[in-house]
Amino acid sequence: MNNLLTKDEANLCLDILEKVYPDAKCELEHDSPFELLVATILSAQCTDVRVNKVTSEMFKKYNKPQDFANMDILFLEDLIKECGLFRNKAKNIKATSKVLLEDFGGEVPKTIKELMTLPGVGRKTANVVASTCFGVPAIAVDTHVFRVSNRIGFVDEKNVSNTEKALQKVIPKERWTKAHHLFIFHGRRTCFARNPNCETCEINHICKYYGDK
Repeated sequence: MNNLLTKDEANLCLDILEKVYPDAKCELEHDSPFELLVATILSAQCTDVRVNKVTSEMFKKYNKPQDFANMDILFLEDLIKECGLFRNKAKNIKATSKVLLEDFGGEVPKTIKELMTLPGVGRKTANVVASTCFGVPAIAVDTHVFRVSNRIGFVDEKNVSNTEKALQKVIPKERWTKAHHLFIFHGRRTCFARNPNCETCEINHICKYYGDK
């Protein structure tokens, strides 16, 4: 990659992506911060489509911290089995539910720092919940955000943590959350990991990857 996007180019790129994906938002279905917290934990190495399939049924009966804190772990594992890594995810959901009841009055905390004290909640999950539910500016770097932002030329980083920090410098704070969703939508619909649709991409005239091809 020859160089990175300027801040003006980065903003222009986001402007175009907003027109291409006007409906860009969190695709994990939820009716409360707690439901999104659980869904995001389940989404690790699993598609949103599969998570939504599982939670659409599960949340009809179980959708509060007390439901999971008191749940038999084997029963919980069976509920979420389709999401993969179900034993570890069940352990974290149950433990997180207990901490919410004991330390947060049964409410999901609103800050990234507090969210990260919950079992199984890393920075990406905390960023997703805080930004989606509480309007906290954040860029949750998942595999799509990492790939797309580095490929286009917003940043040139080798890991998730550095990517988030670099993106925060080039993207205005008021656009952080929206940019996160735009990168995900673009990664799922156009900028695929293998064989990205560069020729029909609306931002190929800005993209450093396409320019270097």
